[in-house]
Amino acid sequence: MTDNNKHASKLCNSSIDTPMRSDAFDMNDDDKIAKIQEHFTAIMETLGLDLTDDSLSQTPKRVAKMYVKEIFSGLNPANKPSVTLFENKYGYNQMLVEKNISLYSMCEHHFVPIIGKAHVAYIANGKVIGLSKIHRMVKYYAKRPQVQERLTKQITEALKATLGIEDVAVAIDARHMCVECRGVEDVTSSTITSALSGQFLNEPTRSEFLRFIGV
Repeated sequence: MTDNNKHASKLCNSSIDTPMRSDAFDMNDDDKIAKIQEHFTAIMETLGLDLTDDSLSQTPKRVAKMYVKEIFSGLNPANKPSVTLFENKYGYNQMLVEKNISLYSMCEHHFVPIIGKAHVAYIANGKVIGLSKIHRMVKYYAKRPQVQERLTKQITEALKATLGIEDVAVAIDARHMCVECRGVEDVTSSTITSALSGQFLNEPTRSEFLRFIGV
C-alpha cells in the first residue's frame, strides 16, 4: 500500500477527517480529470445542453481540471502545505490572532460554495508558526467537499499537532450557497462555528478571543 493509500485508510477511521475510500489515490490526477470530464459531459448532455457550441464545448474539461487541481485539491495529502516553525526566542506567551482569513470551500451535500472568513488563534509556547502558513493550512482543509463543523475542527487539530500545543482556537463565519441559492433561498444569514481548546476553554481567554475577532 502506498503512503497516500495508508493516509486515506487512516482518514476513514477518524470522525473529523473527510470520508475517503482506501483506493482514493490509485488513479493519478490526469486520469481523474479525464474521467470527470467524461461524466460531466454526460451531465451536460442530460440537461439538454449543446456541447458543440463554442461557449460550452470545453466546459467539461474546465470543470474536471478545476475539481482536481483547484477546489478539491485539499483531498490529496500530497498537497498539504509544508509548515515553517520558528523558535520563540522573544518569549512571547500571549495570544496571537490571525483574523479574517478568506475562506472558500464546497458544501459536500450539494457541491455549491461556502464563502466566509476564518479566525485562528493560539498561545505560543516553544515555537511560533509563519503567518502565511496559517492561511495555507486553512485553504488546504477548505479545498475539499466540507461541512463547516468538520472544517473548523480539522484546522484546529492540524494547528495543535503542528505546534505541539493545546491552546488553539478557530472560528469560522460563512455563507452557504446551498442556503442562499436553493431551498429556503435566504441571502441574509450566515453560519458561525468555533472550536476551542486548552486555555481558550477558560472564560477570560475565550472572551478575549471573541472580542478580538468581533463576535
